[in-house]
Amino acid sequence: MPPHRVDTMPERYDQSLQFARDAHLPPEAPRPQPTCAWPPENVALLERYAGWLRGGGASEFVIRTIYIPMAGHVLGLALKPHPQLNLDVDLPPALDYVIAKGVGEEWTKVCRNALAKFRRFLMHTRGQMEIKHKPYNLVANTQGLPTWLVEELTCYQHLMQRNWRPARLDENIHRFWCGHLRLWRFLVEQRGVQELSDVRRKHLYDYAGHRLDLGKAVPTVNGDLRGFHGFFGFLQEEGYSVPQALLRLRGLKEPDRLPHYLTDDQMRSLRDDFENRLVQAVHPYQRRDALLDLAIFYLLWQSGLRRGEVEELRLEDLELSRRRLSVRNGKGMKDRTVYLTDTAVRALVAYLAVRGIGPTDHVFLYRNQPLSKDLIHGRLKAAGERIGIRLYAHRLRHTCGTQLLNSGCPVTSIQKLLGHKKLNTTMIYARAHDQTVEADYYAAMSRVEQRLELAVDQENANALLPEAERVQLLALVDQLAEPELSLDRRLGLVAVMLGLLQNPGMAQVEMPTVDRERSAWLPPPYPLVLAIAEAD
Repeated sequence: MPPHRVDTMPERYDQSLQFARDAHLPPEAPRPQPTCAWPPENVALLERYAGWLRGGGASEFVIRTIYIPMAGHVLGLALKPHPQLNLDVDLPPALDYVIAKGVGEEWTKVCRNALAKFRRFLMHTRGQMEIKHKPYNLVANTQGLPTWLVEELTCYQHLMQRNWRPARLDENIHRFWCGHLRLWRFLVEQRGVQELSDVRRKHLYDYAGHRLDLGKAVPTVNGDLRGFHGFFGFLQEEGYSVPQALLRLRGLKEPDRLPHYLTDDQMRSLRDDFENRLVQAVHPYQRRDALLDLAIFYLLWQSGLRRGEVEELRLEDLELSRRRLSVRNGKGMKDRTVYLTDTAVRALVAYLAVRGIGPTDHVFLYRNQPLSKDLIHGRLKAAGERIGIRLYAHRLRHTCGTQLLNSGCPVTSIQKLLGHKKLNTTMIYARAHDQTVEADYYAAMSRVEQRLELAVDQENANALLPEAERVQLLALVDQLAEPELSLDRRLGLVAVMLGLLQNPGMAQVEMPTVDRERSAWLPPPYPLVLAIAEAD
């Protein structure tokens, strides 16, 4: 007889029990019961769990072979209504059952992750939030440092974290301590500093040199020095006697870099890649992921949002009917309004239709959870590799600013749209790629070439400049490249070159002689003087 068709998740779990490989299971080990022995609400819960997983983007194969069996083990071993389940007591026996069957290490790891997923679902159904908090181990990382220093740095951290977004609190705390302890350990261990009065200006320059010798970038070193300067300002406000020389410490000269924007051709290729992946999606989870990528892409590019602002965007911040959204607590804890194109609105509407259910009202969810800090970076990096460019979130923001400026948008409007505190920050886009300056340059250089009669038609170049004159002209160019050549000699060579270009086909022009004994400068031939005068 053909196998019975399995249509529901409870039936799928009962079938998995029939084919369970439990030959190695000890006789005294507990075994999960089929769904006929469950409370009715648990049977319905299994179907709800499958729908929750689909909404989060999980594939049907993974749902049926991994997630549903592990959830069924929990319910089949506990045999109590799911609201009564103790998440710390009633879930671990399911993993113990899997391990007792003698499965491999890799499959045990997969089942452990599936159990964590079911725990997250149960917390969501109860209206609970899963809090991932990794406290910084202050005691272990500050051993050997003066007590007063650790106490004051702790106070300074509490002051600074008022301006940190809650979603990035742990990350910022870790970055704060790493930066300060890196510098202070050098001062304490390498320069013998124990008290504030022991710090010298030279010590800080020694630290900068030490970090540069290790291959660290100048902006990284300056970041440590700025953190040190801010901490010393805090100590001064706390009543410490801080030498003014340390407060006036200047950072290292940083390269005046331009923003890395994408060209129009690169943006077209990138957009087509995201759009094609949506068209080519076969399974529902592939379509959901493609819609997620597309909506994030348009917000980063056409609205110029920062990566963290996309991650923290909430449903209540969207005003799609008015084609705009609000950024709450952006960089510097500032709010601003960002406008949306029709394309971005359509991408957001399409994504929201498949967003699924999550524990919070974050706009963007992945596997039923708010986006992690590295997910956007990883997916953009993969997209860039597909079309052969280096891609990250801030590069799309740079592209937005550059394109807006080159399209005639006032720089003050761009400043407000991007949330820049200083206008000079926005002006870097004008330096990066100003199409007005580009057009003016080529137009001016074209006129210069016409005045100097150097714009020779390429098709007639061979006819205008015979081989003998071409060889002589190349020889003159080689002589001009000599670094020790005097000014009067260079002018003489240029005069000969102009003669060759203006009178092709004539007899070979002799090189002008320069009287080395006379201290006075010999004027160039008349054609060169005329050309210079016209250019002025």
